[in-house]
Amino acid sequence: MRMKTFRTLGAIAAVFAVTAGLAGCGSDDKTTSTPSGSDQISGTVTVFAAASLTETFTKLGKDFEAAHPGVKVVYSFGGSSALAEQIKQGAPADVFASAAPANMQQVVDAGDVTGQPATFVSNRLEIAVPKGNPGHITGLADFGKSDPKLALCAEQVPCGAAAKKVFETAGITPQPDTREQDVKAALTKVTLGEVDAALVYRTDVQAAGDKVEGIDFPESTKAVNTYPIAPLAKAPNTAAANAFVTFIKSDQAKKVFVSAGFDTP
Repeated sequence: MRMKTFRTLGAIAAVFAVTAGLAGCGSDDKTTSTPSGSDQISGTVTVFAAASLTETFTKLGKDFEAAHPGVKVVYSFGGSSALAEQIKQGAPADVFASAAPANMQQVVDAGDVTGQPATFVSNRLEIAVPKGNPGHITGLADFGKSDPKLALCAEQVPCGAAAKKVFETAGITPQPDTREQDVKAALTKVTLGEVDAALVYRTDVQAAGDKVEGIDFPESTKAVNTYPIAPLAKAPNTAAANAFVTFIKSDQAKKVFVSAGFDTP
């Protein structure tokens, strides 16, 4: 009788041991399968971006922060050539978004980019004139005249390089009164009424709203600027840099770019 009791207790103990083991295995499996997730990023991500991306990147930066509560996006907007030079000189930045491949290539050649830059949008030029068009500008040919007051981007920045190409295509020698260091500076000359016209991107005309009027011209299709983006090799926040670049290439971001007047690949 006593022997049977011991055997029964032993069997019960064995059952408890197996059950506990299975429970333990189940707990381990659950812990192991919990994903680390791409949301585990934090800190500041510093983005150097072409001036023509000011409005869209500002909005997308807020969207990115909302999706990643631990991250703060900080921008430095300006001419792509100036930004590329700052990066080459060691300016602390995580991401570079250029308005032309040539300026991105300068950074690539300097060994300051990781991976292959990705084209995320394209843009083309449009004539911006003050509201009411007081200078009576009708097209690109007016940039070859001495009478109107005209603004162009400096040739080393993408909007200036694109302008040079369209003038060569059209056989026009431009006579600008001022050359600005980025497209927003050229646009400001128009909004303040300091010039009769400026050659800027069509996205800048759209962003200016009723402050300016836009005049399209057929030669603009001969100088379409493509915009590349890439994380930087010396990025202080590599994880956030990679996540931001991925976000800029997403369908969500594409909707913002298209509504702003950009074309997407």
